Amino acid sequence: MKKVLSLLAVLALSVSLCACGASGAANAGGDAPKGEEAFKTVEAGKLIMATNAYFPPYEYYDGSDIVGIDAEIVKALGDKLGLEVKIEDMEFDSIIAAVQSGKVDIGLAGMTVTEERLQTVNFSDSYAKGIQSIIVREDSDIKSIDDLSNDKMIGVQLSTTGDIYATDDFGTDHVTQYSKGADAVLALTTGKVDAVIIDNEPAKNFVEANEGLKILETPYAEEDYAACISKDNEALLKAINGALKELTDDGTIKGILDKYISAD
Repeated sequence: MKKVLSLLAVLALSVSLCACGASGAANAGGDAPKGEEAFKTVEAGKLIMATNAYFPPYEYYDGSDIVGIDAEIVKALGDKLGLEVKIEDMEFDSIIAAVQSGKVDIGLAGMTVTEERLQTVNFSDSYAKGIQSIIVREDSDIKSIDDLSNDKMIGVQLSTTGDIYATDDFGTDHVTQYSKGADAVLALTTGKVDAVIIDNEPAKNFVEANEGLKILETPYAEEDYAACISKDNEALLKAINGALKELTDDGTIKGILDKYISAD
């Protein structure tokens, strides 16, 4: 009887250890805390974000650090999910591919939700509204969208919605693509293009930094910004949306936006 009881005790201990081991393995990939549906991240305990850090105030360099709206939002998301945040800077048109291929967990870059992008990645709930604006030189004869006729050259940042919309509306012969918004604005100041179509908040920063430019009063388009996440990681999408809701409800998201974007 003693031998039987000893054997049963050993078996019970073995089962307990196996159960603990399985739980630990599940958590090694960055699972959601507090009993939420498990999700995986590229690196255990980390949330890796892809961005293009030349898009102030959403993301830009302060010395060697990437700061801005999206940088603060992803750090708040990381805090909610118990994950350390790592930000990787890359060309804007590489972000979705990086998310798709599993090189990063999430993309935040003042990115607009579009039907075309939804075919390849998932998007979180929107955390901000965006406006596509038109920058021109102060002495320009372009006074409205209607003046962007076929004899005008338009500068855009490659693969942004400004690029997509302008190419659809005016054709590839009248759109010049640049890898960075700042390069498109530089082309405008030197007369290589007649206008730049870009998100309104970066547009305001570029106009402030470059004398002789202005933004047309009429918006070119209005859109929603969100984070893109791999279609293979529905659990992470759910966790991100849950964290976003909490950060919206407690005023954190509004506080971050208000910090960088003035009411006017």
